[in-house]
Amino acid sequence: MNVNFEYYKIFYYVAKYKNLTKAAHALGNSQPNVTRAINCLEQEVRCTLFIRTNRGVQLTPEGEQLYSHVSLAVTQLQKAELELTANSGLEHGSISIGASEIALNIYLLEKLKTFHKNYPGIRLKIYNHSTPQAVRSVKNGEVDFAVVSTPINVESPLREVHLQPFRDILVGGNSFKSLNNISLSDLQNYPLICLAKETMTYKFYQQLFMKHGLELNPDIEVATTDQILPLVKSELGLAFLPEIMARDAIEQNQIHKINLKEEIPERQICLVYDNHHPISYAAIKLKSMIL
Repeated sequence: MNVNFEYYKIFYYVAKYKNLTKAAHALGNSQPNVTRAINCLEQEVRCTLFIRTNRGVQLTPEGEQLYSHVSLAVTQLQKAELELTANSGLEHGSISIGASEIALNIYLLEKLKTFHKNYPGIRLKIYNHSTPQAVRSVKNGEVDFAVVSTPINVESPLREVHLQPFRDILVGGNSFKSLNNISLSDLQNYPLICLAKETMTYKFYQQLFMKHGLELNPDIEVATTDQILPLVKSELGLAFLPEIMARDAIEQNQIHKINLKEEIPERQICLVYDNHHPISYAAIKLKSMIL
């Protein structure tokens, strides 16, 4: 049997809409042509596929049997077309991301490396933002999404998804090597390095100190997390750093972990996005990889 595959396509739409006129409209064809194709198909398969009614058409048992196979084939073809179209959307384009330094170093870099390797034609625009700046950029539609660290203030329609927990540790240079098992109150006797007051990290430690009846008064304030490590290595003070960012320097004995009596609360790396803001397929793909 050598049936014209176009007949099966027309059969699918007639069975789907149960109406010759609606099927013809969906196909961009005329009703006479659709009717002719169905008649030809019925002749080819040597059975009646539809019963004509006042409201349209109804599948016969043989028609139902054929439709179960044809609908599956059409669904697979449509899926394949979508995948091909989607893949073409990964050859060119750009994605804009707001990222805090901690989130970039701890979580995002490896994801970006994998994505860029798989889709080198996509340009990545990474904006180095504080957490509040990154959230504002998502809200204003300036970036596709943001990857930041807690604490964070997210209001509808923005959504926040936790990606990975992390903890900070207290570190110091070689001259502070003998320090161990100290308390937050003891830190008032030593120079302290901290991020600037407008950052959420500063607010995080300000609240931690207040919880223990203390006031946070850093001796040195810096704009970015990457500036903290060189200052600690240079013996300019103690600082709180994500453990993963301090690990290499600790292993190389450039800095030292100082045990703190109080527990530093766990923090999170988060994805922040706006469900109502449309983004490209490339951005959707990267977002799914990040998740």
